[in-house]
Amino acid sequence: MERSVWIGWEPREASAFAVARHSIMANGIRHPSAYHIRGVLLSDLRRRELYWRPHSQRGHQLWDDISDAPMATEFACSRFLVPALVKLDSHPGYGNRWAVFMDCDMLVRTDINRLFDAADPSKAVMVVKHNHRPEDGSIKMDGQIQTRYSRKNWSSVCLFNVDHPANEALTVDLVNTVPGRDLHAFCWLDDDLIGELGPEWNYLVGHSKAVESPAIVHFTDGIPHMKGYEDCEYAEEWRRALDDWAMR
Repeated sequence: MERSVWIGWEPREASAFAVARHSIMANGIRHPSAYHIRGVLLSDLRRRELYWRPHSQRGHQLWDDISDAPMATEFACSRFLVPALVKLDSHPGYGNRWAVFMDCDMLVRTDINRLFDAADPSKAVMVVKHNHRPEDGSIKMDGQIQTRYSRKNWSSVCLFNVDHPANEALTVDLVNTVPGRDLHAFCWLDDDLIGELGPEWNYLVGHSKAVESPAIVHFTDGIPHMKGYEDCEYAEEWRRALDDWAMR
């Protein structure tokens, strides 16, 4: 199995990206260059002509023009290019490729190889199937508009079976032309091809039911560096990880 990890990059959340990447490395992945841990950068995708979705700026809010809806992050839709990126960046003809995409506002608390070990080859993608229904129009993070849509937060941790035949429909054109809510609902897949991960793999701080020892903690409303989230669950552990990253 060829394994890779892709983390959404958001300039205003550089500290979150540092913690996410560092926490993966600190829990068993000591050689990231060999393992392939990469950021999903909008500027890089545009340079490579893989992302051309039109978006605009409305005050402090990014706006996806196709969806006519706010984008909380630059990687709101570009995450779905991960299978295409894997195919472009790995050896031609290589099969059995699996890739994890994760939002940057996460703290990994275990060996990420355990997530790959849970892979079911019959599924095209595997996710934690949340029933997350925040109030539409409320505010999260640093003033971003909260939106409700089908299967919200399912795509914040995705284990992609890159070579599954059904994922051939997840083309670069599709990612760039359909509404974001359709992508987040995995519109290119039949429901039985969406596998389910245990809730420990995407624990939503302030929303998920109690999990004894979350493997991935997701600060979906705001990271502990943001005003109002300094004392949320796992905030001290997140800050320790950031300090540890800074001291290396």
